[in-house]
Amino acid sequence: MDANALSALIEAYKHSKSADVAKLIVFSYLENNQLDEATEYLAFLPDSMISADWVKLFTFYHHRNEIESLSKFLLSKADHLNQFLDALIGGNQESCAKTLYRYWITINPHIQQTYWDNRLQVKQESESKPKLRVIEKVDIAEVTHISDYKQATVNFDDVVGLAEVKEQITKKIILPFQKPSFFQKFKKKVGGGVLLYGPPGCGKTLIARATAGQCKANFYNIQAADVLDMYIGESEQKLRAIFEKARADKPCILFFDELEALAGKREHARSSSTANIVSQFLTELDGYTQNNEGILILASTNLPWAIDSAFLRPGRFDRMFFVPPPDKIAREAILHYQMKDRPQDSQIDFSLLASKTPGYSGADLANLVDMAADEAIDESIQQEKEVAISFEHFKQALTQSRSSTSEWLTTARNYARYANEGGRYDDVVEFLKKHGK
Repeated sequence: MDANALSALIEAYKHSKSADVAKLIVFSYLENNQLDEATEYLAFLPDSMISADWVKLFTFYHHRNEIESLSKFLLSKADHLNQFLDALIGGNQESCAKTLYRYWITINPHIQQTYWDNRLQVKQESESKPKLRVIEKVDIAEVTHISDYKQATVNFDDVVGLAEVKEQITKKIILPFQKPSFFQKFKKKVGGGVLLYGPPGCGKTLIARATAGQCKANFYNIQAADVLDMYIGESEQKLRAIFEKARADKPCILFFDELEALAGKREHARSSSTANIVSQFLTELDGYTQNNEGILILASTNLPWAIDSAFLRPGRFDRMFFVPPPDKIAREAILHYQMKDRPQDSQIDFSLLASKTPGYSGADLANLVDMAADEAIDESIQQEKEVAISFEHFKQALTQSRSSTSEWLTTARNYARYANEGGRYDDVVEFLKKHGK
């Protein structure tokens, strides 16, 4: 049928809405291989036309591997399933009927019938037995590569403030790494475990990276997600593999961030797998067959009171360093550092800003600078010219910012007051006395 005749049919259908005219339009489009246009008019064909005409229509699609578009439409006419399949079989199109029936029951299993399963020799899914698949167990040691956790190091020059912490780390950690033979004369092993604790955002991870840089040792940052696994026993194997790889790469520093996720108190464990991880960790730290000399295990936590006490005995994480919020001098230095390379007014009084931000962590101060920069950007957009960050912008930012360490210090004060076994939290007590918190 030519284009003029087809256009005339379409115009006629608009006026009469005749199903016979719609059928002619569908088959005209099919003859021209215009499948999308033909599908549009399928909706206008009544169910009463499910007959040999439908057989021809489906056969045409089947030969062109276009059964999906037609079958989805026919699925809405599932009430006429028997009639339609009979029409296909009666038109010697049994293979087409089988193809369509398989497609239908894949989309809608509820229309599956035992009668058509047998007649078309289609096996019911419910009768098929699931096949067992053998999965070879993965060797964790082979797939664990210590290099995946390696990170770049810095040095103490990149750490603003924390002079006392850096002095203690230099004396107890860095010097033994730099002069191992001297310390070995006094039967002091190089390595061991060190726990950094304090409120979030105060630089525990940065101190760990700087310690590795000062020691000139490889630094491996292990997150809890790198160890924990949903399958029983896998977490312990990952932990063992990490330590084995580290022992082959001495000297190095293993840093476990958020230690409480791997070393929480076993009496509070919700499952035996958690307790097993703790036990495996303890074995790797100082087991009878382990040789961790030359490996420094650093860890950080915001919740030292949640760590299992077995980790804090001598020979494990026996050295605990409190990483406090920066003091006034350090806060001023951090503000200068964060403002570096930003457009700024020369009249900003950083000393006054430092005095107005007691208890702010390094992360809080970085956020304060970002908020002041946002104020400057808003003013620049309004004035349509660049406006440098000024003290007024900081004053506006201060009205919206808060210290994030207050809650931690309140909790730590209670533990330092009532659960300070062996003077574990003496550093916290001294800090609170000095700063009046």
